[in-house]
Amino acid sequence: MVYIKSATEISIIREGGRRLAAILSLLLKEVKPGASTSSLEALANKLIVEAGGASAFKDYPMGSGIFFPSTLCVSINNEVVHGSALPDRIIKSGDIVDLDFGMEWPATPELQEEWQAPVNSHSPHGGFYTDMCATVGAGKISADAKKLIKVTRECLDLGIRQAQPGNTINDIARAVSSHAAKYGYGVVRDLVGHGVGYEPHEEPDVFNFVIKENSSENLVLKPGMVIAIEPMINEGDWRVKVASNGYTVLTRDNSWSAHFEHTVAITEKGPKILTS
Repeated sequence: MVYIKSATEISIIREGGRRLAAILSLLLKEVKPGASTSSLEALANKLIVEAGGASAFKDYPMGSGIFFPSTLCVSINNEVVHGSALPDRIIKSGDIVDLDFGMEWPATPELQEEWQAPVNSHSPHGGFYTDMCATVGAGKISADAKKLIKVTRECLDLGIRQAQPGNTINDIARAVSSHAAKYGYGVVRDLVGHGVGYEPHEEPDVFNFVIKENSSENLVLKPGMVIAIEPMINEGDWRVKVASNGYTVLTRDNSWSAHFEHTVAITEKGPKILTS
């Protein structure tokens, strides 16, 4: 089911997204050679609590009885998504690092009262979800790594521009995939963006590659939809594999991967980024 959010709900999601973006900005500054992923995790948890939120990803069910172990996804180099912050790893000079996380907000009765926020019956604390990520380099990175990060961010920006009422999921996908193709990059097909707000992951799937125009999944975008657009772009082939831990997704050819994401509302006036 695709949920249509009210203007009041979107305003609360926007406030949570603003706080999530501020947290991510602080975390990205800590990505440097010698930094530990566990220190990033500790800082993320501290900042989320201070913001009046709750982690969306920690203990998230990954299937087969596996639960994601950390608040932050810290995906490094050939890790496409779902690299965990725990157990601890040390970031090295030249690495590219994707920080990806979601937050439920407001997660306290006091903030709900202060903001006169509606209660979301789908979430454990009654708050609403936002989700975002960005990829940055640690120390001095190669020209190829810089290019991959730049192009992936451009893919996100181009995808967001197509999140117009009356457009379709394929309009977003075409903008992302055609830009990546100019550079010979692979667009990951096993993972997609998604609806967000009432739950961390909702319908619809938001593809980064073009599907059949007459597919039931090629939905028309309508005001009130809230979606997470998240290009995952590989320097090499698009194919991926799952690591032995059962949840980290890796490039199959060991090429490096970059990932950017924003939570976006579809409005009558066009796309509105809620995580900025």
